[in-house]
Amino acid sequence: METKEKNRCGWSLKDKLYMDYHDHEWGTPNHDDRHLFEMLNLEGAQAGLSWYTVLTKRENYRKAFDNWDAKKIARYDEKKVEALMQNEGIIRNRLKINATITNAKAFLSVQKEFGTFDKYIWSFVQHKPLINHFKSMSEVPAKTAISDAMSKDLLKRGFKFVGSTICYAYMQATGMVNDHITDCWKRKK
Repeated sequence: METKEKNRCGWSLKDKLYMDYHDHEWGTPNHDDRHLFEMLNLEGAQAGLSWYTVLTKRENYRKAFDNWDAKKIARYDEKKVEALMQNEGIIRNRLKINATITNAKAFLSVQKEFGTFDKYIWSFVQHKPLINHFKSMSEVPAKTAISDAMSKDLLKRGFKFVGSTICYAYMQATGMVNDHITDCWKRKK
């Protein structure tokens, strides 16, 4: 019996890890603060690297960073930073590790101000996913005016590794924008 393969966005065809991420997460609206915090930091960890590199280390990141508990991460000290620098399961970049700690503090401030990080971050798209109609991934922008505004505001609030390109990738990852190409099964869903 033949099984018809689903049409997917071309970037996701590398292997099962990518396909699972594409099918179950990318472009799917997410409103869980812990997940939103995780993705913001993972997108920042990707800077200068491939998303695949980060995705293969995702479970190691969850273990190393207390399952993305921002309250715990905000209290990390230099001893913890040194331990993370020795952890081969994550990207051992001191600037990125320190940025995660800084981001935890900024994240907690945003939660205090807005009630949830979700309310704050989704306000950039008026709390509703932006649905694009791209026929190929070559049409998808690297950044937009919205990601520019998000980046500027996050930076003003003290976040690190949140440039406009990172913010746009974050918007895609958390479903704030749906960039599944028009013939992708997930788009048609």
